[in-house]
Amino acid sequence: MTHFRHAFTLVQAGLLALGLSCCTAMRSVGEGVGTVTSGFGDAAAAPLEDLNLRRDEIPTVLLQAQAAPYDTRNLTRCRAIAAEVRRLDEALGPDVDEPPAPDGRLMSERASDAAADATLDAIRDTATDFIPLRSWVRRLSGAEQRSREVLAAIQAGRLRRAYLKGVGMQRNCAPPAAPSWFQPSRERR
Repeated sequence: MTHFRHAFTLVQAGLLALGLSCCTAMRSVGEGVGTVTSGFGDAAAAPLEDLNLRRDEIPTVLLQAQAAPYDTRNLTRCRAIAAEVRRLDEALGPDVDEPPAPDGRLMSERASDAAADATLDAIRDTATDFIPLRSWVRRLSGAEQRSREVLAAIQAGRLRRAYLKGVGMQRNCAPPAAPSWFQPSRERR
């Protein structure tokens, strides 16, 4: 009888876990639908970028990096270097030396996000496929040139961030003014 009660309790616990996972999966699906709904407008408007009618502004910090990637004026202290690196991180996202953020999402949440991203990519691709001779349209509208300008600004920002982290290492600064793996010595210069 005790063995039967133990098995029955395990079955109940399993059903409870299954019910909770179904609720979590349904919530994940709902969040994925929300992601697609909120991103639908941007994905459907992708042809406006090809026609150069809609363009995102290049962040000022990247334009400054492009103009003077090795400028160290006003960057004599570790705090100032760290502040500039943070501004670049805000525009560019995390640097390659940063460990990835822990992903505490459930498998169903990751699957839902991947499905939402794939759906938005399909919408974006379908919307841009309607433009005949798309590559020529991008060249003639100036969108191709704009894409090159954005990529050049991103590259300059990455170069400046790497340079500043090297300066920070030389000055014995702690991260983020230096790479995340750098351990400053106790002696400050």
